[in-house]
Amino acid sequence: MTGLIAFREIVLKVHSRCDLACDHCYVYEHADQSWRARPKVISPEVVATTASRLAEHARDHALPSVTVILHGGEPLLAGPARLRLVCEEFTRALAGTAELDLRIHTNGLQLSTRYLDLFDEFGVRVGISLDGDRAANDRHRRFADGRTSHPLVLAAVALLRSAPYRHLYQGLLCTVDVANDPVAVLDALVELEPPRVDFLLPHATWETPPARPDDAPDAYARWLLRIFDQWERLERPVPVRLFDSLLSTLRGGPSLTESLGLAPTDLVVVETDGTLEQVDSLKSAFEGAAATGFNVFDHAFDQVAAHPGVRARQLGLAGVSDACRRCPVVRSCGGGLYTHRYRDANGFDNPSVYCTDLRELVDGVEGRTAAATTAPQLTDPDRLAGSQQELTRVLLARLHADLAAEPGWARAWELLGAAERAGEAGARASDAVLDHPFTRTWILAALDGAGAPDGPEAARRLTALAAAAVLRGGLDLPAEVAFRDGEVYLPTLGLLRLGEPGTEGRAVLRVADEGYLARDGRTEHRFGPAAGDARWQPVRTWSPGPDEAPVALEDLDPYRNCFARPPRLRLGAGETEEWRGRLDGAWALLRSAVPEFARSAAGGLTTLTPLAGGPRAGDWGEAGRHGPGALGVPYAAGVPETALALLTGRRRARLRELTEVADLYALDGQWEHPSPWRSRPVPVSRLLADVHERVAVEAYRRATKSPEPGGSGHIHQALDRLAGAAELTVTGKRLVEELRWELKAVHA
Repeated sequence: MTGLIAFREIVLKVHSRCDLACDHCYVYEHADQSWRARPKVISPEVVATTASRLAEHARDHALPSVTVILHGGEPLLAGPARLRLVCEEFTRALAGTAELDLRIHTNGLQLSTRYLDLFDEFGVRVGISLDGDRAANDRHRRFADGRTSHPLVLAAVALLRSAPYRHLYQGLLCTVDVANDPVAVLDALVELEPPRVDFLLPHATWETPPARPDDAPDAYARWLLRIFDQWERLERPVPVRLFDSLLSTLRGGPSLTESLGLAPTDLVVVETDGTLEQVDSLKSAFEGAAATGFNVFDHAFDQVAAHPGVRARQLGLAGVSDACRRCPVVRSCGGGLYTHRYRDANGFDNPSVYCTDLRELVDGVEGRTAAATTAPQLTDPDRLAGSQQELTRVLLARLHADLAAEPGWARAWELLGAAERAGEAGARASDAVLDHPFTRTWILAALDGAGAPDGPEAARRLTALAAAAVLRGGLDLPAEVAFRDGEVYLPTLGLLRLGEPGTEGRAVLRVADEGYLARDGRTEHRFGPAAGDARWQPVRTWSPGPDEAPVALEDLDPYRNCFARPPRLRLGAGETEEWRGRLDGAWALLRSAVPEFARSAAGGLTTLTPLAGGPRAGDWGEAGRHGPGALGVPYAAGVPETALALLTGRRRARLRELTEVADLYALDGQWEHPSPWRSRPVPVSRLLADVHERVAVEAYRRATKSPEPGGSGHIHQALDRLAGAAELTVTGKRLVEELRWELKAVHA
């Protein structure tokens, strides 16, 4: 049944009654009272059939693991014998099909060694409900006669924390009540050293709204933020799933809880009579809200997955209300828990009844953590460069894993490693060839090849990389290279011709006095900077200024063909001098017109590749698919166009480098935004790229008295749109603020 959700989590109601009388319980105190007509204890037939259905479902969907949560009522009231039957049946049914993760959620009152020994045998992890200190817990979690349950729960937790059973301790679940002291609640929970704490908002809908003692629409947010502040002061002593989820989504990661975020639900409930229902919290909405009409005896789990109510919760962004889709925090809050959106008039097509709380909570956590969670690569060029270097090495390691057995690869890999270990000179030389921008192009091309990478071609390039490192480092190591079509390109150094066109072979390169030595069979010749050998074409350079590092004019590397337009062939000596002259003029123009942007553009620029053709409207410098530092510039462009190409190309390259190592946005393409420069709405990635580039263009246009229509007004419109974009992470928002400051500086 293609397109259906696979249920990875089953809530199994093993007992439908409870030994507490909690007045906030959604099972007994809210709209749906179906528990009254159900058996108290799950039958062996329901257990066996459910286990069989789950195994079938896991096989059909090739699930690696499934989770079964024993629930109630109070599941321990089912007794050790019935719980053993449950564990045995599910273990037997899932054996050889999927890993079984068994859990139980209990109030803890009945917990004893006889249960824990059973749970230890089957690996059942235990979560316990506890609302905090005694005053907080006694507000709702009492016996029917009003007696406190707190001492008994603490005794259960103490037993669970004891040496034989500590590994079964899953965590504590706390229902929020704003009448409680939040600091006291957290301190009491932390004292019990839980592996995790879950804070849950009390179930409520627009028809039965939550209690608000001070009538404040953000009372729950303020309560939870006080918890967050205390959690931070204590240096996050235990994981708190609510906070961890918010921190994850603010950085661009997934939601970690059903109550927040846009991830689809993958849970189904099995009642004690075998009835199959949707998520249990729906019982708070109205009588029958969780019903599907299915049961384990007559229906497969895939039939439940096709139920309209279940499908509605798989829609992600499309499944929340229109108001939520326009909200900038929807990626973090997800519209809130589905149940909390209910209103009689229009069902679940509403924001959460906790909408104001959720907005304040997300904004509050973001404001408190933005400085610490912003990717350092955004503001620290050295960190950005280091992350890019690490990315190249990670990708190369992946390629090595694929090609370690390729003939010639292993020797070249060992030589590159030997060069890296050969003192400071060898390490610098190895870094230089690995950081060569088109090394990344080669690695990506090899990894993206259809099927397995082209082993011989990849091995040839690796031999050239290793040889270049040896020669650059002046190392006394023989470096064997493989050449094709009579030549080999040594990254960062130049092109060496070793034979006639069309020939292939191998040669050994070594460092020699005043240059390098190549031996191909019986033939030996010198090449390099001082050799004057026509068979050697070195990489030429250009310097932006007396204090700037030389930039390679790369017109030799076969992997430079990674831009939107083709590269020029090898420039003649006269062409090179002409291009250097235009580059000098362009750089002088940038330094005089936009000095701050010029300094930024110079940072990290290592390689310029001349591209075929001249400038085209709206298409300036090109940042292709390569590592950091490279830029493609139209060879035939004049000085003003070359200046603009250098400026915009570096802006494009910097943004691409950021997106490769830091999350600036998430769910790109889920929303579309109007763009002042395009006829159709665009994804946030395109709008951000346009703004990032246009700020620099606006500065240049103003300084050179060549303003564009719309100018900064269009940029302000786009920045305002980005400021309300739900896709942006904390780092992405910080980048938007950086662009605002840049634009203010342009106006100043």
